[in-house]
Amino acid sequence: MKNKCELLAPAGDLERLKIALKYGADAVYIGGPLLSLRANAKNFTFEDIKEATTYAHNLNKKVYVTVNIVIHNEELKYIDNYLKELENCKVDAIIASDPAIIRRALKNTNIQVHLSTQASTLNIETVKFWKNLGVSRIVLARECTKEEIQEILNNVDIEIETFIHGAMCAGYSGRCVMSNFLTNRDANRGGCSQICRWDFDLLSESKKIIKGDKPFTFCSKDLSMLKYIPDMIDMGITSFKIEGRMRSIYYIATTVSVYRKVIDAYYNGEYKYDEKLEQILRRCANRDSVPQFFNNVYDNSCSYYNGRVEISNQDFLGIVLDYDEKNNIATIEQRNYFKVGDKIEIFGPNHDIINYKINKIFDEDNQLIDIVNHPKQVVKLIIKDKIDKDDMLRIKYD
Repeated sequence: MKNKCELLAPAGDLERLKIALKYGADAVYIGGPLLSLRANAKNFTFEDIKEATTYAHNLNKKVYVTVNIVIHNEELKYIDNYLKELENCKVDAIIASDPAIIRRALKNTNIQVHLSTQASTLNIETVKFWKNLGVSRIVLARECTKEEIQEILNNVDIEIETFIHGAMCAGYSGRCVMSNFLTNRDANRGGCSQICRWDFDLLSESKKIIKGDKPFTFCSKDLSMLKYIPDMIDMGITSFKIEGRMRSIYYIATTVSVYRKVIDAYYNGEYKYDEKLEQILRRCANRDSVPQFFNNVYDNSCSYYNGRVEISNQDFLGIVLDYDEKNNIATIEQRNYFKVGDKIEIFGPNHDIINYKINKIFDEDNQLIDIVNHPKQVVKLIIKDKIDKDDMLRIKYD
């Protein structure tokens, strides 16, 4: 059997990094203080990166840093020092697309280089080119079909990484200039304002066309490859990547735990498609998800044109701060409204989903209360099933 595939998760800060690794990610990718395609994210300082790599390496896991911006001349002045700082932080690889960054990283450091999906790699010859240059892994363009991925794997001996879950882009592998034109925010330098998700009037010869109940958009649905994980493992893909460095701890914990369960079940010979897991993934985001290009289907079923609804997710109820096993008392930090009588689920990396009905709620002064509706309110529940710190509570899925 080939080496077990890597489950790679996003992390926008140290809290999310630790959640991703705790819930089953084999590696995380993060943004450093410079040259990362998430200008509005908190991103990591060098001190944060050192803490992150130490934490991950103690778990025998890895940290990759995105250096995937398209750089301009002025940034060439400090790229060498920046790469050296990342090397000193002991990161396991950088993810880059600009040849200037890649060339300097390979020449001046010992950091491994993974080619970003921003390079739009879809064919054998391009993969061979980057391999010969010294790149150790290719993150394929999200527009690749199953047949194209398999042909690359059959013809080039190099690590291949593909996206399995998360947001898609209306541009080609993120190469879009709509944001630049309409808001003067450069998508290729981390400032995308997601024009594709705006509402537009649809015109024909200056006459407004009414089709559907909503204005026109060209917003892509999200990607979800849960049903095809066995196929992708059999193909020999090295790393399965979840998108979402701007996403919440709940989203990261949910997606990582679901894909971890499916991957492990397949390797253990226990895999059986579970529609409830698909349901869980769909409910932790606010857009519908489809396999996108993998099955050679990229028609109007892969995008929203009219009638798009994106409702803010309210399923995440709270996170476990502490569990007193002797007295069966769980200390919970609230994330959304819940009350006595609610039926909920508790999930975490060390146990199966626990179904639980809330019978009593105590505040921090051990006084009984009926509802929890203050942001990050700390309360206590009596839970006889053993749970752990950083387990999460959510609405029960019927």
